[in-house]
Amino acid sequence: MGSKSQAQGINIVEASNEELHPPSKPGMYQLDIVLKKGNNLAIRDRGGTSDPYVKFKIAGKEVFRSKTIHKNLNPVWEEKVSLLVESLRDPLYVKVFDYDFGLQDDFMGSAYLYLESLEHQRTLDVTIELKDPQYPNHDLGSLDLTVTLIPKEGDFRETHQSLRLSDFHRKAQLWRGIVSISLIEAHNLQPMDANGLSDPYVKFRMGHQKYKSKTIPKTLNPQWREQFDFHLFDEQGGFIDVTVWDKDAGKKDDFMGRCQVDLSLLSKECTHRLDMPLDEGEGTLVLLVTLTASAAVSIADLSVNILDDPRERKEILHRYSLLRSFNNIKDVGMVQVKVIRAEGLMAADVTGKSDPFCVVELSNDRLQTHTVYKNLNPEWNKVFTFNVKDIHSVLEVTVYDEDRDRSADFLGKVAIPLLNIQNGERKAYALKSKELTGPTKGVIFLEIDVIYNIVKAGMRTLIPIEQKYIEEEPRVSKQMLLQNFNRMRRCIMFLINAGCYINSCFEWESPQRSICAFLLFVVVVWNFELYMVPLVLLMLLTWNYVLIASGKDTRQGDVQAVEDLLEDEDEDFDRDDKDSERKGFMNKLYAIQDVCISVQNALDEVASYGERIKNTFNWTVPFLSWLAIVALCAATLVVYYIPIRYIVLAWGVNKFTKKLRDPYSIDNNELLDFLSRVPSDVQVVQYQELKVDPSPSPNKRKKNNLG
Repeated sequence: MGSKSQAQGINIVEASNEELHPPSKPGMYQLDIVLKKGNNLAIRDRGGTSDPYVKFKIAGKEVFRSKTIHKNLNPVWEEKVSLLVESLRDPLYVKVFDYDFGLQDDFMGSAYLYLESLEHQRTLDVTIELKDPQYPNHDLGSLDLTVTLIPKEGDFRETHQSLRLSDFHRKAQLWRGIVSISLIEAHNLQPMDANGLSDPYVKFRMGHQKYKSKTIPKTLNPQWREQFDFHLFDEQGGFIDVTVWDKDAGKKDDFMGRCQVDLSLLSKECTHRLDMPLDEGEGTLVLLVTLTASAAVSIADLSVNILDDPRERKEILHRYSLLRSFNNIKDVGMVQVKVIRAEGLMAADVTGKSDPFCVVELSNDRLQTHTVYKNLNPEWNKVFTFNVKDIHSVLEVTVYDEDRDRSADFLGKVAIPLLNIQNGERKAYALKSKELTGPTKGVIFLEIDVIYNIVKAGMRTLIPIEQKYIEEEPRVSKQMLLQNFNRMRRCIMFLINAGCYINSCFEWESPQRSICAFLLFVVVVWNFELYMVPLVLLMLLTWNYVLIASGKDTRQGDVQAVEDLLEDEDEDFDRDDKDSERKGFMNKLYAIQDVCISVQNALDEVASYGERIKNTFNWTVPFLSWLAIVALCAATLVVYYIPIRYIVLAWGVNKFTKKLRDPYSIDNNELLDFLSRVPSDVQVVQYQELKVDPSPSPNKRKKNNLG
């Protein structure tokens, strides 16, 4: 990476790898560029626009990246950059991308500016035509630049301290605060359907961060009561764009209005109720907006990390001690991830090498390392720190290859549930495929520490799970439909087998078993009390725990069955991609597609909850099973000592008065929220670690040889 400093508002970026500018020598030049604007750029988004940004490269190294201009095919940047180059033989390589959250940015065109053709000491206005090397006849628009090439003679020393480009990228990733938005309700929306009603939902967008609410059918006064969190990168605030849409099956959704939240007008650390009238539509949207300080998130070199400092570690342990269990309930804990190195990565370039960088994600928090060029065994040695809001979150570490002309190529991925982490253990994780269903080439070495408050973690388990940013729209997949159907069938077959077992007692297939069942039935019915229901579930949890502790673990059979179910998933996804290219045919089947997606998702939902109930009693996640034991013990005692009529009365009073006591409360179901933290069988397979090749790594062999 090059270095960068600022002087009089101009960015100075060096194209070499040295941290400080070397003394000037013959043949050294200063290249001053003003990126002015783009003209008629390519459309890459569904809305007929793009979110373009520009990269400059010299000799294969990135030396500049512009800001992103959202929803504009004629963007105006007016950004200045000054580059120090040693040779005019290497042209300036200009690339334009459409920003899409998720690192899969779309290529919008590229061009070369040959430095040897420029006049010295003269400012030139240059228009470069953007082309796609694979489709040279396509018109992708143009960029307007102002370029000045100045030969440098004698010593050329930077008066300001230089700043590495990697540091610049690091600072650009870190957010300054959190914006929490509660979408409460809307009043008097515009009717869009023939029945005089609408099916409204809301979209939120702040930069690359996007959310979509659930759809409320057949109403002009919907109540959502959903919450979304945005990262605030600009200390001065920013804007959140809010649009309201009417859901239409089989055709394009209808636009119902928009509004914009100006965060610079809101004070921090308090909640604001906003009644936002909709522009270009009718009605009012009711929001609750809260701005809070930034969570504990950071990027540092391996030599600088807070948990290695005994004083800092002691302070963090105190912050999440049991004595502070009711202080800031949302701050459950912190996780520190050391991304050390990778070995044996896949070669993504024609040279037999890759340009790997690593992305670390925890829920909606995402940070990345610098790029190590032309290396299959990169060393990053970076430390990432995240705030933990849900102990049941999954840490995802993905390795990508930086591409010259295209979006980043996927190299491998691992998914690690926070509750599975062994603190302080430096471990090699075998990389998996994009769907996490099978192995790919290479391993990555990580060291992870998680510190959390167990009481806060238990309390947060019973509230709604944090939503992910809007991702790709769901598509019809024959393989996914068949997979979810088979999962559903496995759950139903379990119930059928249980019913057959009970029926066999009635049929007296085994006299001993039938006699025991009959006596048990008479005793239970004669002495039944409601507390026996949670007690039976408690006994089932305990029985499975005893089986696992004694080495009779039956969970591996379930894992193997799901692995067999997913083994051919990658090939079928590729086949679905080819089918989806027949746009004319798919346009005629939009209505059927919506129905298929609904059925597919419903099957997935039912199968997932069936598997999660089973995995709760199977001790798949011991933390949740222990939490279930605590809850069932409490339920047993409550039901035993308190008459059922009083419990039902208290529940009804609470339900009837909840809206009166807190008009803006967000509805939730504690049981479903608990089950949402239990992994399904598919997730168990995805989070399962692959066995690492027992042969020693190249680094270890070198050390052994030296010894």
